[in-house]
Amino acid sequence: MYNRRKAIQTLFTGTATVAAAPLLLHLKYEKPDVIMSSALKGNINHAVCRWTYQYLPLDELCHTAQQIGIKGIDLVGPADWATLKKYGLTSSMCNGAELNLTDGWADARFHAALIPRYKEHIELVAKAGYKNLICFSGSRRGMDNETGWNNCVKGLQQIIGLAEKNNVTLVMELLNSKVDHKDYMCDHTAWGVELCKRLGSPNFKLLYDIYHMQIDEGDVIRTIQQYHPYIGHYHTGGVPGRHEIDETQELYYPAIMKAIVATGFNDFVAQEFIPTGNNKIESLKKAIAICDV
Repeated sequence: MYNRRKAIQTLFTGTATVAAAPLLLHLKYEKPDVIMSSALKGNINHAVCRWTYQYLPLDELCHTAQQIGIKGIDLVGPADWATLKKYGLTSSMCNGAELNLTDGWADARFHAALIPRYKEHIELVAKAGYKNLICFSGSRRGMDNETGWNNCVKGLQQIIGLAEKNNVTLVMELLNSKVDHKDYMCDHTAWGVELCKRLGSPNFKLLYDIYHMQIDEGDVIRTIQQYHPYIGHYHTGGVPGRHEIDETQELYYPAIMKAIVATGFNDFVAQEFIPTGNNKIESLKKAIAICDV
């Protein structure tokens, strides 16, 4: 299966069409029925992650999103921003500065490579009129928490001022280390919150991936209620398997979305499930309907 780890490695360059070519041969584009954006309630800013609908050419994904009422596409690099703008969509979580999911800010050996890349991308994000840029802790590699926090702060302090100046928010994603990303350091919300506190910048927040955090810690709604000031973005995904967020999995997304809205959150919630049904566009439409509380 063309998974997120492989997708991120190619998407941050701005295009993953070549890498996804084997998948494109086996999947057929379904032309969606129109859902007018006026039918949505407007309490949630909806987005979809590019890599989970990689079989669609970006133009077709943008057109589909526009018809459904989706406002943003997550995990799109600078080379593809012009396509999003053509359809009136925003790059709701920009990428392209990261090295990969394992070599991140928690390991000081990668700072020399990360710092210039992030400085460049902060400027690009700001120039494009966007505001969120993803980052990753990377793997633990035997480090204790204190070492990881100190390394992250040491590296991120060298770029956070530029982010503040350009009104760009660096957003570190929480990933599970139990199933999908073994040894990932920022694998619990409390760890990420402590990093936010130590860095002490309003331009550094967490990407709370509901799928990942259900696996590693559960207690999703209470965690959102407790730590929402430190959360700048959300991803969805059915547990187990990161598939549709419907009745086939263990989470009840309407209640989770209501909890998010109750915190006053007004940024993006992005669908990041891997559709399994015959009509993958219908799966996306259903997910938006489920989350549109």
